[in-house]
Amino acid sequence: MSEATYDFEIRNLQASVEGKPILKGVNLGIRLGETHALMGPNGSGKSTLANVIMGHPGYEVTGGEIVYKGLNLLDMEPEERARLGVFLAFQYPVALPGVTAAQFLKTTLDAVRGDKKPKASEFLKELRGNMDYLEIDQTFLNRFLNDGFSGGEKKRMEILQMLTLKPSLAVMDETDSGLDIDALKVVAKGVNKLMGPNLGLLVITHYERLLTYIKPDHLHILMDGRIVLSGGPEVVKQLEEKGYDWVREQFGQEVVEV
Repeated sequence: MSEATYDFEIRNLQASVEGKPILKGVNLGIRLGETHALMGPNGSGKSTLANVIMGHPGYEVTGGEIVYKGLNLLDMEPEERARLGVFLAFQYPVALPGVTAAQFLKTTLDAVRGDKKPKASEFLKELRGNMDYLEIDQTFLNRFLNDGFSGGEKKRMEILQMLTLKPSLAVMDETDSGLDIDALKVVAKGVNKLMGPNLGLLVITHYERLLTYIKPDHLHILMDGRIVLSGGPEVVKQLEEKGYDWVREQFGQEVVEV
């Protein structure tokens, strides 16, 4: 992989948690306009990868680079990565008692946009339109963020943040976990609204069903801290039919592109 080929590139990334190696040499490249899906069994390092991309302080990077827009993200604080256009939709969104959803979204948008922050009236008009699109009740604007929200409501709020911030690189860390089919469709609808030539998307998921609504251009299988198989959408069908045992038997730790 070369810097000229990919807009976003992970190079031989290695990371540990509490001294235990989790990522053992991850390589991945994404171009703007592409959707990549990342799958793998429990404990393979998927959520670790998402958190390292965003700069979670609980993970120690022991080697490699993450390059976006010609800059190494590993040299940047999480807020700097956000201003650069990087966004992470959490698997387990946290509650912020005392901070309303409207306050959080406006403060976050202003911090990311800097001098280009929108007027309050423009912000509210677009926000309310996005809430209607995601079928979120308008009363949620004045509720404390994620406080007392159901799992599905929290995930919709994550996508509302994504629509508000309009990132150029978005990582979804198992945003579909725990969603019923109706909520899954709404989440996918929100993501697809943003898709286009100015967004690179990495969808981390356990379930093939999400990928029927968010169509990946490329699929990668992460096992034991390494991507061992990369291919096109056809890999989703093979994985659905044969499971991860097929990947282990066929490829083991050998990195394969199909």
